[in-house]
Amino acid sequence: MAARIQQSPQPGGGKRKGKAQYVQAKRARRWDGGGPRQLEPGIQGILITCNMNERKCVEEAYSLLNEYGDDMYGPEKQFADKDQQPSGSEGEDDDVEAALKKEVGDIKASTEMRLRRFQSVESGANNVVFIRTLGIEPEKLVHHILQDIYKTKKKKTRVILRMLPISGTCKAFLEDMKKYAETFLEPWFKAPNKGTFQIVYKSRNNSHMNREEVIKELAGIVGSLNSENKVDLTNPQYTVVVEIIKAVCCLSVVKDYMLFRKYNLQEVVKSAKDLSQLNPKQAVQTGNGKEAKLESGDKSSENDPAEGKNNQQVVPENSEELGPTESISETHLVNEGVAKPELASQVTERSESNENDL
Repeated sequence: MAARIQQSPQPGGGKRKGKAQYVQAKRARRWDGGGPRQLEPGIQGILITCNMNERKCVEEAYSLLNEYGDDMYGPEKQFADKDQQPSGSEGEDDDVEAALKKEVGDIKASTEMRLRRFQSVESGANNVVFIRTLGIEPEKLVHHILQDIYKTKKKKTRVILRMLPISGTCKAFLEDMKKYAETFLEPWFKAPNKGTFQIVYKSRNNSHMNREEVIKELAGIVGSLNSENKVDLTNPQYTVVVEIIKAVCCLSVVKDYMLFRKYNLQEVVKSAKDLSQLNPKQAVQTGNGKEAKLESGDKSSENDPAEGKNNQQVVPENSEELGPTESISETHLVNEGVAKPELASQVTERSESNENDL
């Protein structure tokens, strides 16, 4: 714990000014002994973006996830508390033994948070909340939530913008990502499995990763798993979501990404009539394969000024034919059977130039 900083008394000063000296130590104590309390490789969860009010976002997330989590998986089980109570009575006659057992019980109780089904952890980025999950499949739960909201058109959140399941995390270095993705992507893309896909890339508080290199390598891996995997930027069967925050890479493969408005809870409740009343520049133009820009509610993070440049959709580098899902822009990307990163960047930035995802 940080020691108190001595200061000479100042005129008009009060005790309130001294509280700032203990903020760092207080935060350190809050994370002690509770297992992983920040986003790190090896955990699963749900990445949620919000509009400034992170505390309210966490409250809404707990409420929404618990509601649908209980619906899919049943009520959350109680963990160590009930199992430990009987053993605590054995040493009541001995004050020392009772005190030790009480202390051990307190320590175990402090780990209850990390054993809960849903637990908020430090994400490492502004306006981003990460809810660590335990014993559930994040992609199925989030899809179930969005599917229900899409059908009922009932708005259930005020500050939550996007809700992205994170099925796997690894270190945000190219070699680590390649090694991890080769195994991670197999359930969806390894033969005999196949499907149309797109890749969506986002980076926050990270300057050492190269966008084009990451996209090229991941697209190459998808193509190598099965040559029949094809690209569809309009309505893909699968969307590979890549979210990088500091030194952690978050990966997931989701369905109905375009149908559910890029997993934006504020937009998915809108009806077709609401969409038709948008500005013509924002309207969906299905004939040209363009998508509506409906995420105007998302505001750029102060630490992420290059918002539009970090979101990418790309084709695999070894795709030679795209079949019926091929668009004009995709044809340029597969010239001579090799996807060119610079052309991919031009096309995808044009298709998402108005998007302000968090």
